[in-house]
Amino acid sequence: MDERRRVQFDAFDVDLRSEELRRHGRRLRLPRQSFQILALLLERAGELVTREQLCQRIWAAGTFVDFEHGLNAAVNRLREVLGDSADAPRFIETLPKRGYRFIAPVEALPISGPPDMPSAGDEKENEAPRADEALASESPLQSATTWTRHRVVTWGVAAAVSLLATLALQAVVRRGHPTASPVAPIRTLAVLPLENLSGDPAQEYFVDGMTDALVTNLAQISSLKVISRTSVMAYKGTRQRLPEIARELNVDGIVEGAVIRSGDRIRVDAQLVEAVTDRHAWAQTYERHIGEVLSLQGEIARAIASEIQAKLTPEEHARLLRPEPVDPQTYELYVKGRYFWNKLTDDSVRKSIEYFQQAIQRQPSFAPAYAGMADAYFVGCYRDVAPEEACSKAKAEAVAALQLDETLAEAHTTLAACLFWYDWNWPGAEREFQRALGLNPNYARTHQFYGQYQKAMGRKNWAAEVKRAAELDPVSPVLAGGDWYLESGEYDLAINLLRKKLELDPQSAFVHMLLGRAYSRKGAYADAIDSFQTAINLSGGAQGSLSMLGYVYGMSGRRTEALKVRRQLEQRRYVSSYDLAVVDVGLGEKDRAFKSLDKAVAERSPKLVMLNHRPGEMDSLRSDPRFAEVKRRVGLPE
Repeated sequence: MDERRRVQFDAFDVDLRSEELRRHGRRLRLPRQSFQILALLLERAGELVTREQLCQRIWAAGTFVDFEHGLNAAVNRLREVLGDSADAPRFIETLPKRGYRFIAPVEALPISGPPDMPSAGDEKENEAPRADEALASESPLQSATTWTRHRVVTWGVAAAVSLLATLALQAVVRRGHPTASPVAPIRTLAVLPLENLSGDPAQEYFVDGMTDALVTNLAQISSLKVISRTSVMAYKGTRQRLPEIARELNVDGIVEGAVIRSGDRIRVDAQLVEAVTDRHAWAQTYERHIGEVLSLQGEIARAIASEIQAKLTPEEHARLLRPEPVDPQTYELYVKGRYFWNKLTDDSVRKSIEYFQQAIQRQPSFAPAYAGMADAYFVGCYRDVAPEEACSKAKAEAVAALQLDETLAEAHTTLAACLFWYDWNWPGAEREFQRALGLNPNYARTHQFYGQYQKAMGRKNWAAEVKRAAELDPVSPVLAGGDWYLESGEYDLAINLLRKKLELDPQSAFVHMLLGRAYSRKGAYADAIDSFQTAINLSGGAQGSLSMLGYVYGMSGRRTEALKVRRQLEQRRYVSSYDLAVVDVGLGEKDRAFKSLDKAVAERSPKLVMLNHRPGEMDSLRSDPRFAEVKRRVGLPE
């Protein structure tokens, strides 16, 4: 039998069996709809392929999608990957109001290696579909049978090319079943940002929300390691090869895909790629009403877990079922809130609170909106908001979320953080941290906070938690790490680590602030001043960076500048007395520093919990008996 299932044009090689596109041997990322368009254009190279025929190819009858926008977006993405232009086409010519034509020469190639052995998926094709397989019954992949009836092969090449297309069709119909079992077990995953193929840039927030949900659902599976949302979002729009991304994130597998939304209908294409082989292991398409979005998100996560044979506990399986519907407008408001919260600027956090409040007003029983509110308010605990105001609101919203849904790891984490940093309720905080990790062992934020808690409690294993957070969120500037190096006096290692973080995100005010701390600890005050000033400029005047600038000015003998910084802090709507104490220490004003610390205790300043370990700033006070009294009032262990 002729096993040719590959075609070539220009520098591109298309494998219709595995649905992969390569250029000079390098695999290119191409959404599924775009690939199907390419396959049909290649199959009928030199001929007009109408827009109607393309729509039939990639969308099943009865699909509720804005076809014009969806098709335009898929064709534009295909041209982008091919480096083609609609105005001066090399490959895809537009025939206005009619369709498209592939105009480059196409050559059929023999595929290397022995013919495929039938896979387990092939043998099951004639069986009655399982319940979870039936969920994809509206898939455009399975709609291939529709366009098969209308297909006319007129390449004008040998009959072998006709066989090529037929075999390719068989491969397409089999999508949803892997062509072979994975080469190695997949136990670490990254979900790359899903692509928005709705043809509407305003839907980016919704597509990002679908990515977040898929990450969160997979992260609840304790047998998997799943990279956090912040790190995967750094690859949005990237053209890096998947194996390169996998190496950078240290994962075995990558999930990628696309979302199309039209009104209240959503369509999700998802596929799993083995990192080592760069081979598609699984692919499926789903279409639902937006009111079923929560169950859809869990369904996709279950399908991926099943494909890689990940073990789910009964509790994990139950959480992923998520059968309850959600009011579409409530979900819309919630996703917008998360979209703005993830930006973590003062303005965006305020915007997120507005959307979360609207979601709660519309559907008071929707627990995730309360969890979002808790996260948004908690940001104020380390911004220019009084701890009593920020942390009390965050705690109340977290409790409200958990009363509605006790399984929300995000709400447990925020509640734990409030109990730790503001209430100084050490046993309660630990219970909540452990419950959060039991629900979502891959939540980097929980590992980071729990590591800081353990550090405050004087435990030796605190660094393991912080390092785990950095492994789960390696690109995140917030989880920059390096504390363990500062603790052990390895300042150069901390500086090198933070510089690498800045290579990934040179605009991160947080990393510049941490770098300033490392320089300060080392005694390199000029470098520390530069880093703190950069952090202040990038953050719009963050209070913590400003207080550290005043401290370093004082330590380096620049008293006038240090006093000026202190006056700037006092003029703020709210200033942490702890930050004033930091400047006082740098100025050598011990008595005033202890007065500021006394006020900080009365304010329940969150920064006081790290008095035992805060690198450098408080060293000159530690031998004074008043310092031990401050720690006693906070309740910190000796």
